Amino acid sequence: MITLIGNDLAEEGLVFIFNGSAEVCESCRFKSSCIESLEEGRKYKIINVRDTEQKCQLHDGDSVKVVEVEKADIDALIDSKKVHLGASLTFTPPECNFDCIFNNLCFPEGLFSGDKCTFVKDLGKHEGDCAKGFILHKVTISY
Repeated sequence: MITLIGNDLAEEGLVFIFNGSAEVCESCRFKSSCIESLEEGRKYKIINVRDTEQKCQLHDGDSVKVVEVEKADIDALIDSKKVHLGASLTFTPPECNFDCIFNNLCFPEGLFSGDKCTFVKDLGKHEGDCAKGFILHKVTISY
């Protein structure tokens, strides 16, 4: 996918979450190439930065670079019984209402309930204590 990002952020490997457009974007002539291919709340990774720059009222320096992005892989904690490297799954966050230090991995940003995912890396058994007593594995997921 192609999008535009501020010059100071245009770096290969940068991961960001698209939080939606600003009001000024609605009348911009680059809207279709900048934000319409991105999904709000998703995590993206810049895989290529092009030399092309465009003017933008929103970003510092008033200019943006053209970048190629892809959905970023996401680390998550998953029930260990469901972890099979290369397997597909439908992401379902745990039934948990505890506010613990692992929430960012049990409910990772950029991943939504019902997303079709593939396990790309098993990072091993999670060493932290789950407040609900779940046996969890840390994994990297592509979606």
